[in-house]
Amino acid sequence: MITQPQKPSAAFIGASWLSLVIGMFTFIVGIWNADMMLNEKGFYITILMYGLFSAVSLQKTVRDQLEGLFVTGIYIGLCWFSVALTLSLLFIGLWNATLALSEKGFFGISFVLSLFAAVAVQKNVRDLRMAEGNIKPELSPKDKT
Repeated sequence: MITQPQKPSAAFIGASWLSLVIGMFTFIVGIWNADMMLNEKGFYITILMYGLFSAVSLQKTVRDQLEGLFVTGIYIGLCWFSVALTLSLLFIGLWNATLALSEKGFFGISFVLSLFAAVAVQKNVRDLRMAEGNIKPELSPKDKT
């Protein structure tokens, strides 16, 4: 059974986008101002981008499954692995970084805020499109027979 999702409120949409911008902006500005080599800065920026992608991909996969769309188990596993990998790489990188503990916390919090906000923004975009009727959920191959 597929139900029409409720349209998210303007306040939630705005808060989600603002959280994403704040999280990414603070993480990138923190990296820019950090006293580390350029290759370290590149590592953290890459982890942020990979983390955002993997979090959105995981959210979409879980949502697709809940809506009855067919999603392969290997892809779901890869999504979970990717999210865990980005969090692990960030943790290991910050653990071994020669930064003050307050800077490490700053990077960790802004990273997690960015991931959460990316998931919320993606959810809002999808809910808006479904509420407006621009996309229609499909049934999985099992349900079509």
